[in-house]
Amino acid sequence: MKFYGKTMMLAALLALTACSSSTEQANSQPAEDDTCGAAQYQNYVGKPLSALDGVSIPQQVRTIPYNSMVTMDFNLKRLNFMGDSEDKIIRVYCG
Repeated sequence: MKFYGKTMMLAALLALTACSSSTEQANSQPAEDDTCGAAQYQNYVGKPLSALDGVSIPQQVRTIPYNSMVTMDFNLKRLNFMGDSEDKIIRVYCG
């Protein structure tokens, strides 16, 4: 009886580990998802949102100041600049 209990416990443990996902996989964004060209604007991270004034960007752009409301529509061709509470750009991404 002990053998079957240990075997069942091992089978359950293996089943649970097979279902787990890696956080590294979930957070990584493949390069092919860069449809809006966000990679070339990463140098703006850390600069103020006002640094975008006068910059000519050919695709659709959305600047998101801290604590502002935005629509939840997802557009891979739109370039987003997200700002923090000090109006500095903290993230540049497509969506």
